[in-house]
Amino acid sequence: MMFKRCGLILLFSIWITVSGEDEATKGPLKDMEFHIQEGKRIVSPLPIYQFVSDNPNAVDLRLSGEVDSIFEIASNGWLKLTGTLDREEKAMYALKLETINAQGKTVEGPYSINIIVDDINDNGPRFNQTEYFGTVRQGYRPGKPFLQVYATDLDDPSTPNAKLYYSIMRQMPDPYNKPLFSIDNKMGAISLTLEGYRKLDPALQAKFELLVTVKDLEGMSENAFSDNAKVHITVTDNIWQSPDPIDVKENSTDPHPVNITKVTWNDPGVKYELMEKEKKVTFQLPFSIDQDGNIYVTKPLDREEKDQYLFFAAVKDMFGNMLASPVHIQVNVLDINDNPPICEKALTIFEVQENEGLGSNIGTLKARDMDQENDGNSLLKFRILDQNPKIPQNNIFRVDEYTGIFQLSTAGLQKKDAHQYNLTVEVSDDGSPTALQTICDLQIHVIDINNEIPIFEKSDYGNITLAEDTLVGTVILEIQATDADEPFTGSSAIVYKVKEGDQQEDFLIKTNTTTNRGYVEINKPLDFETSPVYNLVIQATNPEPLAQGVEYTSKSITHFNIIVTNVNEGPIFNKSIYQVQVDEDIPVGTKLMTAAAHDPEGDDIRFGLKYDNLNWLKIDPKTGDIFSAAPLDRETQSTYEVQVFATETSPSSLSSSVLFQLHLKDVNDNAPRLAKDYSGTFFCHPIAKQDSLIIEATDDDYSRYGHKLIFELGEDENVKRDWEISSINGTYANLSMKHTNFEIQQYPVSIKIKERGTSPLEANVTILVNICTCTKSHTCFHEIPDYETQNIIVALGILFGTLAFIGVIVAVVFIRINYKKKEEKKVDAAFAKTPTETSQLRI
Repeated sequence: MMFKRCGLILLFSIWITVSGEDEATKGPLKDMEFHIQEGKRIVSPLPIYQFVSDNPNAVDLRLSGEVDSIFEIASNGWLKLTGTLDREEKAMYALKLETINAQGKTVEGPYSINIIVDDINDNGPRFNQTEYFGTVRQGYRPGKPFLQVYATDLDDPSTPNAKLYYSIMRQMPDPYNKPLFSIDNKMGAISLTLEGYRKLDPALQAKFELLVTVKDLEGMSENAFSDNAKVHITVTDNIWQSPDPIDVKENSTDPHPVNITKVTWNDPGVKYELMEKEKKVTFQLPFSIDQDGNIYVTKPLDREEKDQYLFFAAVKDMFGNMLASPVHIQVNVLDINDNPPICEKALTIFEVQENEGLGSNIGTLKARDMDQENDGNSLLKFRILDQNPKIPQNNIFRVDEYTGIFQLSTAGLQKKDAHQYNLTVEVSDDGSPTALQTICDLQIHVIDINNEIPIFEKSDYGNITLAEDTLVGTVILEIQATDADEPFTGSSAIVYKVKEGDQQEDFLIKTNTTTNRGYVEINKPLDFETSPVYNLVIQATNPEPLAQGVEYTSKSITHFNIIVTNVNEGPIFNKSIYQVQVDEDIPVGTKLMTAAAHDPEGDDIRFGLKYDNLNWLKIDPKTGDIFSAAPLDRETQSTYEVQVFATETSPSSLSSSVLFQLHLKDVNDNAPRLAKDYSGTFFCHPIAKQDSLIIEATDDDYSRYGHKLIFELGEDENVKRDWEISSINGTYANLSMKHTNFEIQQYPVSIKIKERGTSPLEANVTILVNICTCTKSHTCFHEIPDYETQNIIVALGILFGTLAFIGVIVAVVFIRINYKKKEEKKVDAAFAKTPTETSQLRI
């Protein structure tokens, strides 16, 4: 049968695609799905796919289902398209395919063959109306649709061919050169822009016409189809307005709720709601609104609790959607006189100095009223009801009726007459005829005036000798002055200050507030070389001003001298610590910095180093210049600390020291290396599955963001045949087997570890992987000699063999020498003669 072994290969149009595992042009019978684009004109049958059967009983193919006279199956197994497809008429064809024998009975199948008709953009969008009419109120909320246009496209809605894009091409008229209307590009909903919300006014322009267009392909292609429609819009007046501010008297006794105002939407059938405007409101609004827009106050209000309420009235449709922006509601709470005045203090205390003049201002009594300011309810009036004691007479004090300012109505108060007066004061508001009053208590203290000056017990405290190294804070002298004014007042308190002789404020004086005794302390370190002598003038004063006509005299001044003695001091460095930062690879002998010091007595200084444990540094003993003395290594120590000391060359040899810190910056001078020892790595033989080993590498150089190393196998082809390596991250890599055919032996795996970046370093390492027979406890049954051990054994064998050979040669030589000596002795014995015989023989 022809279709069974047909090897025909037919190239057909690329707009036919096969869905399934086999995307060739022919193959065995099975369920399949084909995508064919609509609209192609078919001149001759178009081959789709060739089905091949290996069943010897199959002699022909049968095609059934939604064939619709446009699909056929040829005897050679080719499925063909004979007519034009239109997705809008039919989007899918469900076919059945089976092989049959000579008797027409099914041998294989039936199999499902689905033909999916893919859409092309062959239909343009169409508006459902050529003209639309809509109405919008002035002030309608921007962005909320008031009209919608609608278009359809017959193309496949799941493709861009039917994705529509709406836009406004033209607005007539255009009085502001700005769009007053906008359209939802996907839904066609028309709403006001912010400019339209602000500018639309039916009194200026009540009619507008929009030219609206719709495009398919989401409006993204110049080949998109389009359609147009006109939209006629009428602007009407908006009656949704904020009412005028409402005034409500506080503490109303009328039955509540009380209607106070009303809001009205443009159309009936809406819902009204009140909304809080103020942020962080902690109370419930005392207002309500009914479905006619009437707004009520639900309880009496208290102006002292809140004098104004600001909130919104909102309007919503039946679905709870806002129809417009909420309108403002303002309720002002009007005051009534319902609060008496309040004294700010339970007891107010004033002070007045004795001998004050007539009309002197003593103080102001503070009171307040919770009622509204600037009306009679909060205007306060003051009146003195009583004075106690009434000596030397009554009515010593007067008060201003409206300000509460108290003054003396007589002159010359004396503390000896009375040191304190108690006044009863009435404070009332001016809310006639319902004025409210309260009583405030006032206490007036008569205080002593400062008419006495401090007097020192000594006018001269003599000389004081101090070593220049006396500690700061040391008390060097106690001084005392007295004041005859009232004790424990500002008039008798004493303040000591250095008037002359201490411009640098090297000394300070503290006062005991109970005894007025002064303690002279050292405030700054003394320096014999700068200030060997101080001649100090000390003045005692009061914190209160002196009474008129009284002045400080020489009795309030004392003197003493301070003599500073020299102390041999050690050298002084110009810094408390020296620090420098350099690269770790600087050349030996590089100057790092200079340690500068001086001796207060002017002696010469020699410099030296202590604790230079690594011998990295040296210092010029005369200049203090510090140099590198050896190669530096940040990986050994990143911050290197030594002591720099300076010593006087005088006999006292005083010295001082300072810390020197050398901070080393890293340079790339270390190749990568393995982070741990992998010499014990083994896998059990036989290898059941391809196993792997996680290896870790590191780099001793500093890296702020971690190391980023590259792992590769070495150049050995045997290693590459058996193993592969893949980076996990910049630190770890996975060394894995490429097969399981390993023998019991040791495999050296050479690995190259590289750095990234500029001037990278690399290292070649070898990991010895043992393949061994394992025990039940998963350990190697016996150690496999490694290559180094084998090499040593071979080397020792060669060495011992060589030594043995040399020994044999030496023994042979030694034996032959001994043999020769014995022979010579025999000859000598045989030929031994007398001297005469010998001479005869010579003749």
